[in-house]
Amino acid sequence: MSLAARKAIAGGLLMLSVAALSACGGSSGAAGGGAGASVRRAGEVVDIYSSLPTHGPSARQTASLVKGMRLALAQAGYRAGAYRVQYTPLDDSGGPGGWDANRTAANARKAAVDPHAVYYIGEFDDDASKVSMPILNEAGIPQVSPANTYVGLTTSAPGEPKGNSPTDTRTYLRIVPSDSVQAAAILLAMSQAGCTRSAVVDDQEPYGTGLATLIGVEKGLYAMNVVSVGGIAPNARALGAYATSLRAQRPDCVVLAGAASPSAVKLTAAVHAARPTAKIFAPGAMCNGSWTNPKHGGVAASIGRLIECTSVIRNLRTYPGGKGFLAAYRARYGTAGPSPYAILGYEAMKLGLSTIARLGAEGDSKSDVRTALFSTTDRHSVLGTYSFDQNGDTTLRSYGLYKVGPSGNPTFVRTITPPHVL
Repeated sequence: MSLAARKAIAGGLLMLSVAALSACGGSSGAAGGGAGASVRRAGEVVDIYSSLPTHGPSARQTASLVKGMRLALAQAGYRAGAYRVQYTPLDDSGGPGGWDANRTAANARKAAVDPHAVYYIGEFDDDASKVSMPILNEAGIPQVSPANTYVGLTTSAPGEPKGNSPTDTRTYLRIVPSDSVQAAAILLAMSQAGCTRSAVVDDQEPYGTGLATLIGVEKGLYAMNVVSVGGIAPNARALGAYATSLRAQRPDCVVLAGAASPSAVKLTAAVHAARPTAKIFAPGAMCNGSWTNPKHGGVAASIGRLIECTSVIRNLRTYPGGKGFLAAYRARYGTAGPSPYAILGYEAMKLGLSTIARLGAEGDSKSDVRTALFSTTDRHSVLGTYSFDQNGDTTLRSYGLYKVGPSGNPTFVRTITPPHVL
């Protein structure tokens, strides 16, 4: 068939499709609502996607996230206002970090070409969001992360967020506090632990470097004497040189800014060898058994007693709606001990459902959903009352503080809410 013939047929089909949609009062599709949109009918469907690595090192946390989402959806009767909700959980497992960039991109593209997609929950990993954000942003699909903390996803960092939002209209938000808050939480924890001379070292990756920089910027808010801030390469020569510098600097506390890895374990051992009594602080990306538990390749038990780390998750009973959530979770799944990530998945879904429902007939418009999300003010939720700022960051400010328990794994100690954040 000639190109001209194919174009003619395609044009005719398009005209018939438009006419049919107009006749039945159909959804406005990818472009979304607006004052001139057709009247929607009760019973129409909107699509919600999630993208999480459901296999690998994060599987327990992400399984709980999905169960939390499904609980919220079941409580809503699988509806958001006049719309039936089709929820599709997508998997981006793979790769050494637990997620695969190609699968993340494929997940985002799947949602991007769906004319009924109005809400996307993900990603779990900060770097994964760098992959999906531009794709979803080009498609105008609102994206809410239940776990990301890397500050560069929403505020200034080289190439970000411009590189993540190519349309210059933001579509990404997160329901957990960013690393600006985490840096302040670490500084507050150090102050409360009696630190007088502190050193900060990062793993030269964007997450660790960004967090170390934030601690250096915010140290004055907590009158913290930080004697050095810098990064080192993960090799024996660099570790030896850094250990020598620590002996000269004499810090009583050291912050390790980075992610859990064999290199982080070696760095921790080098720090401890140089300053055997120094307390060691770390962020959420290190606050897990692969760093703290010797049975899982983590640090020696003698070092564990000196460790404190922060995390976006807390004991579920410490959340304002935690007890009620636990009761509902137990009733649906028959277990009382989910990962705290479950409550984050629950709120991410609840936020989307309530936003769509509040829009009424415009609930199938991704642009209207996006605008409504960024306009969220004083939302009362199981996590507490929060709003979103113009960058898509939540106004919530609490982190969990953990120490290493008898099992070798991080154990929740208390909620820590820094009073000052830049």
